[in-house]
Amino acid sequence: MVDTAPKPVVLLVEDDRQLAAMLAGLLTEEGYRVDVARDGQTGLHHGLSGRHDVLILDRGLPVMDGVDLLTKLRGRGVVAPALILTARGSLADRVEGLDAGAEDYLVKPFEIPELLARLRSLLRRHQDRADILQIGRLRLDRRTRTVVDDSGSGAEVELSERECALLSVLAASPGQVFTRTQLLKTVFDSADTSGTVDTYVHYLRRKLGRDIVRTVHGTGYRVGGR
Repeated sequence: MVDTAPKPVVLLVEDDRQLAAMLAGLLTEEGYRVDVARDGQTGLHHGLSGRHDVLILDRGLPVMDGVDLLTKLRGRGVVAPALILTARGSLADRVEGLDAGAEDYLVKPFEIPELLARLRSLLRRHQDRADILQIGRLRLDRRTRTVVDDSGSGAEVELSERECALLSVLAASPGQVFTRTQLLKTVFDSADTSGTVDTYVHYLRRKLGRDIVRTVHGTGYRVGGR
């Protein structure tokens, strides 16, 4: 039986190119999808997409410190669990990182098996919350790829893997407008075109109603917002 469960998406913000490449390769081999940023500002841009299941943030980053980056992400509603990597392991440093919203803190140098175990633990603890997304009266369960109408009808609609992935990305950041290019990179394969995005938006509207995904003319699509 083929495992169709979506791969967890990791945002890795690390300015050491060699370490970043090593970790990205390792995480990919472990079944993660990995976005890499090498400074805090780029990490903020990626992090605000809302597509990540877990964050790995270096403490000493160019442009913006890792703790400042996490503070900004938390302030913008990003709830993905965060693990801070740092060479600074004093009690004060750990407390500052945890107070900024990190769930875990790992001091360099670290052992790879411990890093992987900590990531699995973070994902387990946050999985239930991450798997359920509310879209107005509709509740999306990403584990079962089903949408339930909470308004009283109790109707349940099953989504395909791609329909679920597309709706998940949009619903995780309500009000945010995603371009077709962003959605192609996030949800679809490199061989797909912008027409594929439009096709799956049509499928979602046909199953869930025309208002489920809103068109922002000249830009792209969004869920929720005004």
